Amino acid sequence: MTRILIVDDHPIFRMGMKELLNQEDDFTVCSVAKDFTSARRALREDQPDLAIIDISLAEENGLDLVKEINVNYNGLPVLVLSLHDESVWAERAIRAGARGYVMKKEASESVISAIKNILNGKIHVSPDMMAHLLDKFQSNPSAQGAPTVDILTDRELEVFRLIGSGLSTREIAERMKLGIKTIGTYRDRIKQKLCIKSATELTRRAVLWIENEHFGKTD
Repeated sequence: MTRILIVDDHPIFRMGMKELLNQEDDFTVCSVAKDFTSARRALREDQPDLAIIDISLAEENGLDLVKEINVNYNGLPVLVLSLHDESVWAERAIRAGARGYVMKKEASESVISAIKNILNGKIHVSPDMMAHLLDKFQSNPSAQGAPTVDILTDRELEVFRLIGSGLSTREIAERMKLGIKTIGTYRDRIKQKLCIKSATELTRRAVLWIENEHFGKTD
C-alpha cells in the first residue's frame, strides 16, 4: 500500500483528491497539509511514500518545498499538481526534484497514471510537454530570438508573477519574506534579462504574461 501526502491550500481540492486516491486498492492518503509547516510535520510523523504538491500554497511557493524534500528526504518521489501552465512550470518542477507534473484541469485518470509511472521510476509529463522538452534538447542552443521567461530563475519568475498579479515591491517582499532591496535587485535582473527598460514596461509585460498563462499561452 503506497502512503500518499497531499499538500494543497484548497480544502475542497484536498478532499476530492483524497477521495479519488483512496478508491484505489494500492493507494492510501496518510495525511493532508495546507502549507509548509503542516507538510513538514506530516513528512516527519507520517513518513509518506509519495507527495503530491501544488505550486501555489497561499503565500509560499510549492517548488521551494519540492527542493526541500529533495534535499532532506532523498528518494521520496514528488508529483506536482497545479493550475499553472505546464509549458512554463513543468520543466522547473522537474529541475527542482519532482518526478512528474500534471495540470489540475486534466482528467483524474491522469493523476493515477502519473503516480503509477513515478512509482515505477519514470518521469511523468504530458505527451506535449515531453515533445517540447525533446525539441528543446535537440534545438540549437545558439539560436537567436526574443528573451522569454524561460531564462529567469525560479525566484525571478516568482517575483515576475507577483508583479503581474498587481503586488507592489513592499507586498512582494512581505509575501516572499525577503527585504525590499532584495526584491528591487530581482526586478533589475528581470528587466536586464528580458531587455526591459522601464518599471512601467516591466509591469505591462508581467500582466500580459499572467493573462496569457491563464489562457494556456506563454511568452
